[in-house]
Amino acid sequence: MATEAKGQSTAESLRKKRTYGKFRCHNPSCMERIQPEKGAKTAKCPTCGMEYRIHWVNPKLPRIRGPVWDVNRKLVEEKLKEKGVL
Repeated sequence: MATEAKGQSTAESLRKKRTYGKFRCHNPSCMERIQPEKGAKTAKCPTCGMEYRIHWVNPKLPRIRGPVWDVNRKLVEEKLKEKGVL
């Protein structure tokens, strides 16, 4: 059942907070919002540096297809070397 607040249902109040053209970084320690350039094939998180392949559902709605493995593997190796694991 929807919660009524100021004459709006929950779905109506959440609709105003949605951000189109952005998605969240999938790095669990980051979760920063990424706004790729329109039509870009990849996007890089400005906070953690993870890079993702992008699919455009429509001209305003990007979705993550998956990570760019080469870039992300290098990031992980650098972090492990800093910690002395490798």
